[in-house]
Amino acid sequence: MDIQFNTDSSVEGKQSLEVYMSETISSSLVRYSDKITRIEVHVSDENGDKKAPNDKKCVLEARLKGLDPIAVTGAGDTIQMAVTSAINKIKAALDTALGKLANKR
Repeated sequence: MDIQFNTDSSVEGKQSLEVYMSETISSSLVRYSDKITRIEVHVSDENGDKKAPNDKKCVLEARLKGLDPIAVTGAGDTIQMAVTSAINKIKAALDTALGKLANKR
């Protein structure tokens, strides 16, 4: 499973953030790794330097073998909270999509 990262210019610490997200996403989605070809991660700070609740956003898009991509958005006060929220949502979406596929067979 490849993980591709994208951040906006207001997100600091891109290198350490990529390491954190890569480890967190890989370990969280290990049970789906044979079905996922690529995960695209888009992290942004909606308000830049201004502080606001839930202004950090993480969009995860899972590219699946033979299926349409699945995308979710997580938000939080910190980037880590936004990533965690998006991971929880993508796991639920993957369970649903793969469960429906298994039921059809």
